[in-house]
Amino acid sequence: MISPDAARNVVGIIGNVISFGLFLSPVTVFWRICKQRDVEEFKPDPYLATLLNCMLWVFYGLPIVHPNSILVVTINGIGLVIEAAYLIIFFLFSDNKKRLRMLAVLGVEAVFMVIVVCSVLLAAHTHEKRSMIVGILCVIFGSAMYASPLTIMKKVITTKSVEYMPFFLSLVSFLNGVCWTAYALIRFDLYVTIPNGLGTFFGLVQLILYACYYKSTPKKEKNVELPTVVGNTGGGNVTVTVER
Repeated sequence: MISPDAARNVVGIIGNVISFGLFLSPVTVFWRICKQRDVEEFKPDPYLATLLNCMLWVFYGLPIVHPNSILVVTINGIGLVIEAAYLIIFFLFSDNKKRLRMLAVLGVEAVFMVIVVCSVLLAAHTHEKRSMIVGILCVIFGSAMYASPLTIMKKVITTKSVEYMPFFLSLVSFLNGVCWTAYALIRFDLYVTIPNGLGTFFGLVQLILYACYYKSTPKKEKNVELPTVVGNTGGGNVTVTVER
C-alpha cells in the first residue's frame, strides 16, 4: 500500500507539471511583443502580482518556515524565474513611463518581502508560527487575485458568450486546483488548501458556464487581451494573458 508521503509526492509532481504549463501560457503574447518590439496595450500588472505570489510561496515552502514542502518551492521557484523573464521583456519594450511604474512596483514588492522575511525569522521562532504568518499572507494575496476570473464569469453570463473564456485554460485551471488541493489534504495544510480549493471551485464554475453558453456563443474570430487567473501553483496563483 502506498504511503501518504509517497502519494503526496506523486500528486505534487503532477501539480508541478500542470503548473509549469500554466506559467508558459503567456509565451505567445511575449513572442508577439518581441516581434513587434512594442508592448502595445498589454499590461505588466498580472505578472507583477504573480511574481509577488511566487516569492511568498517560495518563502513559505522553505524548510525554515514549513518543512516537507519542497514541491511548493520548486514550482514557485520556476515560476519566479519565468515571471522575471516576462517582466524583463516588458521593461525592454515599454516606454519610460511604464518602466518607471514597473520599477516602483518592483521596489515596493522587494521592500515588502524584506520586511516579511526579517519579521518572520526574527520574531517567530517555531515552524508553526512562521507557517501561520507567511501562510496567511499567501492566502490573502492569492485569494485577492480571484477578482479577475469573477469579472470574466460575469461577462460570460451577461453576454451569453464564452469567447472571452477559453475552454482549455478553464479545464487546466480546474485540474490544477484539484491536484494541489489533494496535495494539501493528504497531509493537511490549511494555507495551501484554501487558495487551491477556491481555484477548484472557480475552475468548475467556469466549466459549467462554458457548457451552458457554448452554443449561444457567436462563431467569429477576434483578438482579445484577457488577463485572468487560471490556476494555482502549490498555492501561488498563475495569472496569464490570453490572446485569441
